[in-house]
Amino acid sequence: MLSRGRIVDAAIDLIEREGADAVSMRGIAAGLGVGVMSLYNHVPNKAALLDAISETILSKIEFTDDPSAPWTDRVRVQARAFRQIAHHYPRSTMVVFSRQLHSSAGLLPVERALSTLRDAGFEGSEAVRMLRMFVAYIVGSLLREVGVTPTFAPVRGDATVAEVDPVLFPEVSSLAPLLTSCDHDEEFEFGLELLVQAMAVRAGEQSGRRRARG
Repeated sequence: MLSRGRIVDAAIDLIEREGADAVSMRGIAAGLGVGVMSLYNHVPNKAALLDAISETILSKIEFTDDPSAPWTDRVRVQARAFRQIAHHYPRSTMVVFSRQLHSSAGLLPVERALSTLRDAGFEGSEAVRMLRMFVAYIVGSLLREVGVTPTFAPVRGDATVAEVDPVLFPEVSSLAPLLTSCDHDEEFEFGLELLVQAMAVRAGEQSGRRRARG
């Protein structure tokens, strides 16, 4: 039986196979073996479908952070949870960042992240900026992992890497073994830890200023 959920799942599958540009009501209907007009009984238009895709992806995030744990640990867990979903649905995750979400499913991850940052003592404006910083980091990491942005390492293990002139580029040449290999999990954790440590320093500075004013 045709349903909104089946339509959204078919659209997500299509995006992961062929990219967001391949999404059309006609193409999804063909994939489901139904008439295109029948889709409109469940999804009014393509924009609504893209919103539904975004909300579905976000609803799949499994938050396991303990509200009583230190905020730094909660930030780490939340970032990893979002990355896991981005790993499973890399192309659909890009759709998420192109939509303005207003549903409960779409806003829950944002609420959770902002609540954690506010509990850490950050003012509203800084909490929003830090949320955006983490989103930018996760998206950048995702793009690197799927080969959109450079890692300096080959995306495919069987790819060859051009030799570098050691006279013109002595550092690149000497560090070539490191530049031409990339463990994405380790790279993500390294960057995540740097961000969390910087945030902790910032939180300590703000706490000190508040005590000084008090």
